[in-house]
Amino acid sequence: MDTLVNVDWLIGHLENPDLVVLDCSVQTITEEDGGFHNVSGRAEYERRHIPTAGFADLTDELSDSNSAIEFALPPPEQFCAAMGALGVGDDSRVVLYDDSYMAWAARVWWMLRWVGFDRAALLDGGLRAWTEKALPLSIEPARRSARQLTVATRPQLIADRNEVLASIDDDEVRLIDTLPKEYYRGEATLYHRPGHIPGATNASSLDLLDESGCFKSDADLATMIDGDRDARAITYCGGGIMASANAFVMNRLGFTDVAVYTASLQEWAADPANPMVVEA
Repeated sequence: MDTLVNVDWLIGHLENPDLVVLDCSVQTITEEDGGFHNVSGRAEYERRHIPTAGFADLTDELSDSNSAIEFALPPPEQFCAAMGALGVGDDSRVVLYDDSYMAWAARVWWMLRWVGFDRAALLDGGLRAWTEKALPLSIEPARRSARQLTVATRPQLIADRNEVLASIDDDEVRLIDTLPKEYYRGEATLYHRPGHIPGATNASSLDLLDESGCFKSDADLATMIDGDRDARAITYCGGGIMASANAFVMNRLGFTDVAVYTASLQEWAADPANPMVVEA
């Protein structure tokens, strides 16, 4: 199974007993003052989802509820137990989707890689691609037996604040801000301070998609994200979500040493000791 599958592939494999489909949606609510907050997509999942799909809740068991950072990584054992409860075992195949721009699903995909699981794919275009073909939707919850997902953590897939700080003066490490340009430049901000981490280039995850909400061709994506495929690269955004979409694409393009700074600007911008740049 490729790491990216389309609706036609999923239709043909939906009833395979080893295939686990998971809705990873999170709803972002815009507030009157221009801010936002995120809520679980479970209510929308219960209203409609791809048949057989379970719900992977990034706002609950797939995050560390004891952390002040939203969507903080849980202990790998907790993550594997939560995925196992959803029916994901060592021999499963997993297709992940969401109802927006695929970054939520990409975050779960990256976390699966983090714990050593490689038999997962994103559904290109997510729920939008499914509904645009007028395919059936379900309100039935998934009923899968719990499975065992073994922890085989790859710590190099996650970057922390100290590694990011060191990367500022390291020409061998590429730092990529995946927020839209206005946030990268500091013209707008959703976090404690505007701007970007010094030395970071900008490649917005929203630009990875075409008008249909599917990923652009690999050829087009390669022109957007070029460089040494074997050099260390760290992606970040606000909370490690959009950054996961870029990391997913980079993995598909053959980059071999990519990490996601999962705490991202939630952590970085909150500490005035961490430098930031605003473009003039």
